Amino acid sequence: MVLNIGLLKSGYYKIVEDEIKTIKKEIGGHILKVIFENYYLTDKEKRIACQLSLNAGADFIKTSNGFGTGGATPEDILLMKNEIRSSTLKIKSSGGIRDLKTAKPYIKMGVDRIGISSSVAIVTSK
Repeated sequence: MVLNIGLLKSGYYKIVEDEIKTIKKEIGGHILKVIFENYYLTDKEKRIACQLSLNAGADFIKTSNGFGTGGATPEDILLMKNEIRSSTLKIKSSGGIRDLKTAKPYIKMGVDRIGISSSVAIVTSK
């Protein structure tokens, strides 16, 4: 699911959290990834989104859907990791990762998944 950015930016945090909870409940045992679209959010909003996702029982938080004007950044991953540090919530880095050179820092940072459209090229690169 994509986080409701308008509600988050308007300060309707309970509604955002309740929406995530409702979707998690409806999908049962399936994995729920909450996509933040970080390039539209301030650092404060990213931290709040992390906490809302954690409180609502999401399985993953994701930097972006990869189709917007921005994507994953190492700074965002560090911010997200610091915010959820002792939880079971996982991080998916996505957006702008198209080659092994770009993917490696995120792997070293310990993201749980990487969203890429060129996975074959990365896996087969030397």
